[in-house]
Amino acid sequence: MSEGESSNVGEFLIADALPEQVFTPEDFTKEQQLIGKSAEEFGLGELVRRSEELAELNPELVKSLLKKAGQLGFLSTDMPEDYGGSELSKATSILVAERIGQGITGFWIAYSVHTGIGSLPIVFHGSQEQKERYLPKLATGEMIGAFALTEADSGSDALAAKTTADTSGDGKHYILNGQKQFISNAGFADLFITFAQVDGTKFTSFIVERKWDGISVDQEEKKMGMHGTSTRAVIFRDVKVPVENVLGEVGRGHVVAFNTLSASRLKLAPFSVGLAKFLIGEGIRYAKNRIQFGKPICEFGLIRHKIAEMVIRTYVSESMAYRSAGLLDIGLEEIDPSDEGARQKAHKILRRYALECSISKVFSSEMLDYVADECVQIMGGYGYIGENPAESAYRDSRINRIWEGTNEINRLFIVDALVKDIEMGKFPLADSIREINADVPGRVAEAIGEEKTLRQECEMVGAAKRICLQSFAAAIHEYGERIGREQEIAALIADIIIEIFAMESALLRTLKKMQKEGKERSDIHIAAAQVYISDSFPKLLIMARHIFAAIFRGEELRGKLAELEKLARYTPINTISLRRKIVSSVVPIARYHLTKT
Repeated sequence: MSEGESSNVGEFLIADALPEQVFTPEDFTKEQQLIGKSAEEFGLGELVRRSEELAELNPELVKSLLKKAGQLGFLSTDMPEDYGGSELSKATSILVAERIGQGITGFWIAYSVHTGIGSLPIVFHGSQEQKERYLPKLATGEMIGAFALTEADSGSDALAAKTTADTSGDGKHYILNGQKQFISNAGFADLFITFAQVDGTKFTSFIVERKWDGISVDQEEKKMGMHGTSTRAVIFRDVKVPVENVLGEVGRGHVVAFNTLSASRLKLAPFSVGLAKFLIGEGIRYAKNRIQFGKPICEFGLIRHKIAEMVIRTYVSESMAYRSAGLLDIGLEEIDPSDEGARQKAHKILRRYALECSISKVFSSEMLDYVADECVQIMGGYGYIGENPAESAYRDSRINRIWEGTNEINRLFIVDALVKDIEMGKFPLADSIREINADVPGRVAEAIGEEKTLRQECEMVGAAKRICLQSFAAAIHEYGERIGREQEIAALIADIIIEIFAMESALLRTLKKMQKEGKERSDIHIAAAQVYISDSFPKLLIMARHIFAAIFRGEELRGKLAELEKLARYTPINTISLRRKIVSSVVPIARYHLTKT
């Protein structure tokens, strides 16, 4: 693909980015770092000291803390200045989201719902009058937001919602009837972004105020984790919603839901990264103090392996999240909010980078599950005991693979979005395959020239993209638009794509740091990138083999597998010594240290 071209989605698969083109945590300005520091101080000063009170649901305390966060500008990071917002970049916004939690998941979810799915629909799709009426109150915490999409019989299949909105006789209202399930913040929210069928077929979004007649909530759900959060059903009985409270356009509720969920999926990544960093610190401190067989368990090889792997996966997830936020910033900063076409332009940008948002959500949620599980394992029986931060984090982390679209749905979306762009001629798969067959050198490998450090990793990422596109092309040729029904194949393709974005994000971040600060000051970052890419690359080959084995037979299969083997050649590196280097750097300080604070 030529340098000047771009794709609607999945551009990273067919156009190599250069280190200077990606945003990384090392790129934050002093001003942005101060904002992050302020968020961290709020977390430590207001949340950690009241952690016991926040361990179980305490609505009044949560609401008061949200208002304090609003006074400090933390509720309005994504809102325009014209409506009381801070209007920070997406990268700065997720920095605040990462730093504010400090392991207090109950408050963080209330905060995330309010600042994400509870207010972003109005930011992206609200009329000027709606923004003037609601955003200033949401920015201060005077109103608390919630997102009421899910129904008992239509979880991931949101468009099958049964809630109805019938036009009143005088044409001034919609009469809302139905029930929404598993709604976060429902116990104390003042405003619901909800969805209903107008005239039975037009899926539409509405802004609904809690104080209106006909709205009630069921009892709090008893959940596996997230005990500090409010989760209830919301019931609408003949609720009169003014016609001016339609959000977006009648029949276009799916656009509101899609854009909102894309942006909020990205918001899950900093939460996962922030909690993973917290757990790394907890796990290391325990391992340093736990004496077995005459020495602390942090000196045992298998414990050290776990700590190193926790650090590596957190580093990769962090790299992906900030890269994705940077891409959104580039696209959204060119949009004038006062422009009549601003809504459509924002939708185009959110759609373009929806893949990266879904990828970051899937990877970060599964990363956090891994880190929480290993933290419990390091602590042994103590990690299994209630009131231990590792035990609660283990339970709390599980929901992240379910909400904001299950990880299975997100994997299918990744492939479906690419297939749609191929059909529309926006993703030039055939041209990219021809370039691959011509063995065009990767731009990143060319850019680093004769530099040996990470050169093999650059080549491995390039080979991974070749493996991906050849596997994808084979599946498209075999199944066409039916590939979505072959869910096992689609999931394998999605996993290859996720791993490529992970590998490349860590690689580009590391190269950028190395170019700015030199090898010596980047040695742990280099080790983390090398280990992750070395471990992930063979997995891609296995997944591609499964795809080809499902499609081809006999000699044709053997030929395809032989082509794969040519692409998959690399020299193994000593990942054991690299992990030892990583853990030796992190254990003495007992915290994640790969991000400038």
